[in-house]
Amino acid sequence: MKALFPLSGAIARRGLLKLAAVAAGALLFTGAAQAQAPAKTKVAAIYTVPVEQQWVSRIHKALTAARDRGEIDYTFSENVTNADYERVMRQYAEQGNKLVVGEAFAVEAAARKVAKDYPQTAFLMGSSGKPQQPNFSVFDNYIQEPAYLTGMIAAGMSKTGKIGLVGGYPIPEVNRLMQAFIEGAKEVNPQAEFTVTFIGSWFDPPKAKEAAFAMIDKGADVLYAERFGVSDAAKERGKLAIGNVIDTQPQYPETVVASALWSMEPTIDEALKQVKAGTFKADDYGQYSLMKHQGSSLAPLGTFESKIPAELVARVQAKQKAILDGSFSVKVVDKEPKSSAR
Repeated sequence: MKALFPLSGAIARRGLLKLAAVAAGALLFTGAAQAQAPAKTKVAAIYTVPVEQQWVSRIHKALTAARDRGEIDYTFSENVTNADYERVMRQYAEQGNKLVVGEAFAVEAAARKVAKDYPQTAFLMGSSGKPQQPNFSVFDNYIQEPAYLTGMIAAGMSKTGKIGLVGGYPIPEVNRLMQAFIEGAKEVNPQAEFTVTFIGSWFDPPKAKEAAFAMIDKGADVLYAERFGVSDAAKERGKLAIGNVIDTQPQYPETVVASALWSMEPTIDEALKQVKAGTFKADDYGQYSLMKHQGSSLAPLGTFESKIPAELVARVQAKQKAILDGSFSVKVVDKEPKSSAR
């Protein structure tokens, strides 16, 4: 019996050594796996409105998708005032974010100043201006192509030939969409009349709703809803609406006929690729909003698929094909659209 104890001790020691080796191997494997796992890129976004707002929601959606894929660590601030914008930009740069995304339309000078002070940080900003070397890139929702198509649909669905357009501010980013919409409508009905109103806000649904009511009172039976609130007015008065940037037909199945959609994913994905590769530079990312890059599209007709005349659908489809194959180009007109209704 005595001889068994030393043997048991030896076996126990060998067992412990094996366990230690296995544990050490596991730690080495885990460490190797962690070393091989690509580091997430730190990205921050600054929004002057709630993330529910149409334009901003597209950026937030694209960045959230990148976060969910495990590519980035994403943080954001919403409802940032213009007066506080520069401070928030600097804070995110100081925190080591490799990419800062935002909207510089009302804070161009301040945003560009911050970019100069942090040349190692990549800035991708919605802007009416040009890129600024070495690190200030610009983008915008160049969705004038599907906006043209929705204009065709609006004119084809209007019984009065009177169409209303409600926008936020008459800046190039809004003007070009309205102008494309109007031109598309004129292709179908050259005699169409347009009433244009800007509410002086990016997010004021009650004000947009009141502006739409005024247009309906003057005979408009189709409304271009560049802002939230317009479709509510159309729904209440039994009129039709055309959506912008996002598809709101699920919320207004009997009101919203069609929408020009914006997808920010191609823009964000390209910027992230450049940041990760260390090749990010000042550039204009506006091109990634075009239909050929899948940055914009005409929403599915959904509940109106059988309500739109077949010949109109065929005409719109033919125009969409021409846009995609390059045989037709939607002109970019940035000047403020004017009312033509008599």
